[in-house]
Amino acid sequence: MQLWLDAVFVLIMLTNLSLLAASRMRLIIRAAAIQGVLLGLLPLLFSLEGSLAANLGFSAFVLGIKGLGFPWLLTRTCRRVRITPEIEPYIGYNFSVILGIVGLLVSLWLEHRLDLPVRVSGLSVSAAFMTIFSGFLLVVSRKKAVTQVIGYLAAENGIFLFGLSLAPHGPMWLELCVLLDIFVAVFVMGIAIHNIGREFDSVDIGAVDSLKD
Repeated sequence: MQLWLDAVFVLIMLTNLSLLAASRMRLIIRAAAIQGVLLGLLPLLFSLEGSLAANLGFSAFVLGIKGLGFPWLLTRTCRRVRITPEIEPYIGYNFSVILGIVGLLVSLWLEHRLDLPVRVSGLSVSAAFMTIFSGFLLVVSRKKAVTQVIGYLAAENGIFLFGLSLAPHGPMWLELCVLLDIFVAVFVMGIAIHNIGREFDSVDIGAVDSLKD
């Protein structure tokens, strides 16, 4: 089981680099979907306390929201707003990947420096910190509002993984409440992006700087 957990954590780290390296909208949404699917598998691999039916239900809920629901909402928003497929970054893709690798190294260092009651593989903490860092990096280094939403989702994925690593036997209802809040937030963001695209024919947040009173 430990080998499978480590493999999932490594794949999550690779999806973070894919998010930072993606140059087209469909690629970054696909990477976010893959990361959501991987997170949906973790509750089962962590062997959460409770009945098998409850564990399967929790895992299916996470997979449905993060692996299917969010990507579908983002794809639908992109089609309705007619967003250009290219991602316009403030920071180049290669440099973004380099920063992601630096974030991974810092995460590995923090894993050994912080005395955390981790109940599973130590790689879970490194993967969580890297995911949070990659998400925030996407928020500040990409121009389009959609990619910033994906960065917000990636940061939340890291927080979710960090909480699951420290307390894999914690109350499921708390995680479900967090997921519900994120679902509502993404839904509201999708509506906002749609309205921005309809009014200004662009979802490039740089265009907001040109507005004058």
